[in-house]
Amino acid sequence: MMAPGLQKIAITGIDTDAGKTIATGLFARYLKSNGINVITQKMVQTGCQNMSEDIMTHRQIMGLSMLPEDQDQLTCPYLFDHPASPHLSAALEGKEIDCDIITRATEKLSEQYECILIEAAGGLLVPLNENMTVLDHITSNKYPVILVSSAKLGSINHTLLSIEALKNRNLNLLGIIYNHDPGNDAIIAKDSVKQIARFMKQYGFTPNIVEIDSINISEPPDIDFSSFL
Repeated sequence: MMAPGLQKIAITGIDTDAGKTIATGLFARYLKSNGINVITQKMVQTGCQNMSEDIMTHRQIMGLSMLPEDQDQLTCPYLFDHPASPHLSAALEGKEIDCDIITRATEKLSEQYECILIEAAGGLLVPLNENMTVLDHITSNKYPVILVSSAKLGSINHTLLSIEALKNRNLNLLGIIYNHDPGNDAIIAKDSVKQIARFMKQYGFTPNIVEIDSINISEPPDIDFSSFL
């Protein structure tokens, strides 16, 4: 059983391509292997057609085929062709994202699943529409958060800013997944993890950091995420 308050968890990143999709799939794989009835959801995806490519990646990492909920678009309520910020991709198709529709899809999934991992789009302040950002949506639903950071140069600044933003919204940061791919300087990566942990403690968060490396999604590793729970 999931602990109270952890049925719905938002997984967001410090920016685009931080590794949210791989991290979400690996965390879902861990929960599934520990007997948790888990499903993943993508708030909105841009740059693809017909089916969310991120959801497809989640399923592959979890060792599952596509689910009926995927076919019904409950796991990705909004899908847009143009690869841009969600608000812009929607506008280019003459549409506007309604965050209530995303929330209702999440609630529908919660009727059947013990845990829903909700992968965001881009970073925390990515606009979903003219009034709401990803962070606004997470805040309005009071979701606990897992933040995905990376070893890219400059990521430490984005990570600390994201931690501060979560603290300012009084959100529960369960932990950070530090993605070593891409990254080519082990010295920088080691120090970044140290600084991130220090900053988490400074802001009153438990410094739970799980490090992951480049993976082959056809043969995904089993990662221990127990510190997040």
